[in-house]
Amino acid sequence: MTDIVDINNLAVSFSTDAGAVKAVDGVTLHVGPGEVLAIVGESGSGKTVTAKTILGLLPETATASGAVILRSRDGGTEADIVRLTKRHLREVRGTDVAMVFQEPSTALNPVYTVGWQIEEGLRAHGKLSKAAARKKAIEILGRVGIPDPELRYKYYPHQFSGGQKQRVVIAMALVLNPGLIVADEPTTALDVTVQAEILDLLRRCRDEFGAAIVLITHNMGVVADLADRVAVMYQGKVVEEADAKTLFASPQDPYTKRLLASVPHIGQGALQTRERAETRHEGWDDVKPVVKATDLRIQYPGRMGRPGFVAVDGVSLQIRAGEVLGLVGESGSGKTTIGRAIGGLTKVTGGSLDVLGIEMNGVSERRFKKVRSDIGFVFQDPASSFNPLLTIAECVAEPLVVHGRAQSPAAARGRVDDLLEAVQLPRAYGDRFPHELSGGQRQRASLARALALEPTLLIADEPTSALDVSVQARVLELFAELQKEFGFASLFISHDLAVVDLLADRIAVLHRGKLVEEGTGEQVLGAPQDPYTQRLLASLPVPNPVEQAERRAALRALKEQSA
Repeated sequence: MTDIVDINNLAVSFSTDAGAVKAVDGVTLHVGPGEVLAIVGESGSGKTVTAKTILGLLPETATASGAVILRSRDGGTEADIVRLTKRHLREVRGTDVAMVFQEPSTALNPVYTVGWQIEEGLRAHGKLSKAAARKKAIEILGRVGIPDPELRYKYYPHQFSGGQKQRVVIAMALVLNPGLIVADEPTTALDVTVQAEILDLLRRCRDEFGAAIVLITHNMGVVADLADRVAVMYQGKVVEEADAKTLFASPQDPYTKRLLASVPHIGQGALQTRERAETRHEGWDDVKPVVKATDLRIQYPGRMGRPGFVAVDGVSLQIRAGEVLGLVGESGSGKTTIGRAIGGLTKVTGGSLDVLGIEMNGVSERRFKKVRSDIGFVFQDPASSFNPLLTIAECVAEPLVVHGRAQSPAAARGRVDDLLEAVQLPRAYGDRFPHELSGGQRQRASLARALALEPTLLIADEPTSALDVSVQARVLELFAELQKEFGFASLFISHDLAVVDLLADRIAVLHRGKLVEEGTGEQVLGAPQDPYTQRLLASLPVPNPVEQAERRAALRALKEQSA
């Protein structure tokens, strides 16, 4: 059977002020009709550059050599993407190959309806009349699982959830029925339940639409769930390629072995939790909590005559000194809202929330200001939380200057250097700007900034969701070491249950603003009692194709049971 795409000895380099940088070096890959090829590797391995070459989406600074032979679904035409003109590239994009981008919010235009954007491909290729294009767009929205497609065809991107926006992007890719879909990290920012739905949809793209898929991801559970074959890239080269079952069962290359060893598993954290519990002093349970919520309620006001939205509804929990509480749940469950309320960034509208001895319900900014320096915050995306005009040293020094611990960033440089070394970054990195650091390095710098004032409480909101597994493993290890060294209490918010299991002393599960289950990792993840926690666990893909197939069947049974 003829392959949909043949990549032969592909090399891609980028022109920079410092000279040419080789991103891809002699890559050879093949994808057959209806096949799912996963390309995995850490940031900078060349996987996304390889994928974008298939669509001719490289910037003008890139130089490519080798061949990328793309064939139409019916096998009638073939073209070498590397040598195509811009006009011919426009002809094959959408019809022969389409792309699902990593971040749907940036892939969708906020000023046009999703229906108009789905029709855009049909208009560009002159396929259908206006009425027929509208009918096709509504049909494809329905097929990717958007409810009420006739109505939501007229909606704008901001009116959809993250998972629904990803479905819309997949609909845009499918509307011209291409033979190949390139999916670049399609589930990175999604929680496990929505991720499971998107993986089912991608599986349908293969089974019902007959499309082959090139999947770019750092989530090895996603690879085990969806891929037929796996190519592992490292420093621009393919270091190993095999079918999914063989690769997970018997990896050959040392880098592949390290990559698989970096993946956290449910149950790994049980030993660490018991060890930390043994070090606790007698009477620790009676110590006044750093954070105590009692029947906490947070409601966002309605607009344009609409009723308010209750984000947190009667939640009671506490965090003791030196303890890590993991807060899990799907998007919209209220996790981040609770974190922001504890940090004084969101107003409490009901119940009680005591943070470091300050009652947050009705608190004034003047009263809360005195404890702000005792709270550190690690944001989900360090790239957007750093000021791009300041160096890393200036960003890390900012809390010290704001709270009067240093007169200027220059005066705080000694403390900043110590903090950078504590998070395993060379002192010289302080003179770099945020865009000059990798994602993992920026997240370490974000940790350094959060620890600058030696906080009593650290709030970490999805700090590893955008990191590849090897970088995530290093950041998690660093977080555990720093927590042990500095002894801060922490609220660790995440949708990755295995990550929370690795770090947290206790885990609290939120569902639609309510606390449905709480306990140690062994209790909550080992023997979940609430049906929602059971579904959450069943939705988590594990890095084992055989076990994942069984879990997928169990999840399907759970959904049918609750329907």
